[in-house]
Amino acid sequence: MDLAPLLFFAGALFVAAVIPGPGVAAIVARVLARGREGAAAFCFGIVIGDLVWLGFAVAGLAVVAKAFGTVFLLVKYLGAAYLVWLAWKMWRAPAAGIRTDVPAGPRESDLRLTLAGLALTLGNPKTMVFYLALLPNIIALETVTVLGYLELSLVTFSVLAVVLGGYCVAAERARKLFASPRAVRLLNRGAGTMMAGAAVAIAAR
Repeated sequence: MDLAPLLFFAGALFVAAVIPGPGVAAIVARVLARGREGAAAFCFGIVIGDLVWLGFAVAGLAVVAKAFGTVFLLVKYLGAAYLVWLAWKMWRAPAAGIRTDVPAGPRESDLRLTLAGLALTLGNPKTMVFYLALLPNIIALETVTVLGYLELSLVTFSVLAVVLGGYCVAAERARKLFASPRAVRLLNRGAGTMMAGAAVAIAAR
């Protein structure tokens, strides 16, 4: 593809990704509550979900996606249910002072976290709208070749890595400000509320 449409796509995706939505809320809440442990796997699942929607758009499968609306509806509610479960765990987490040199609790499976991020993105209305409704107005998708799709995928991965990585770093720095048990309790409940809000945002649309 020419450089101009790739840059235009990168700019549009960056703006869309930076605007906080359910995905950003989920990853920020997770880092606030548990630190960087597992954040990369969760973000990777989110990126894979974006690439799936990009593939649907480039392949002209918006109609197919709508035909399988029940499947995506199920994925959406499963993703929302997982966020509610995480919110409950955060709300009930013990209020011990944060130690930034050790993980917050037992380690979760990277595969499980990746699948959770994937389910979250596949059911995220904000992501669907960008790729299936807005993207065709940004790029002439009928002209995109296999190489073009790979280039768009690379841009997608790079932009989301920068945006999600930035949110993770900011959340990790904010987390280090909390040391007392009372502050940690407020942090955990605030993160749990944020995660629950992300679940509601997904399920309600």
